[in-house]
Amino acid sequence: MFRRQFMQIVALTSVGALNPIESMAAGARTTVIFQVKGFTCITCAVGLDTLLGKEKGIVSSRSTYPEGKVTVVFDPKECREETIRKFIAEMGFSVVSSHSA
Repeated sequence: MFRRQFMQIVALTSVGALNPIESMAAGARTTVIFQVKGFTCITCAVGLDTLLGKEKGIVSSRSTYPEGKVTVVFDPKECREETIRKFIAEMGFSVVSSHSA
């Protein structure tokens, strides 16, 4: 059931999935690597990247399966690490740890 709901969200948000141009402009960026539990397939990793990419302040996201590593580059003026953690949890995954890259 959860997987179906997650896939529906990913499908709905995939339309126009390119980040806004202003988020790609040069500026201060922070990179954080999260260790995440709950990926059951590559679709989980790709779906999370798609959804994170739509969030304000996220410049890029790269998740790996089965390792469960999520590398997020974000603008600290527009987004906070804690906000990203909460978003990942809302998508049904658990953040085990994180560190700056």
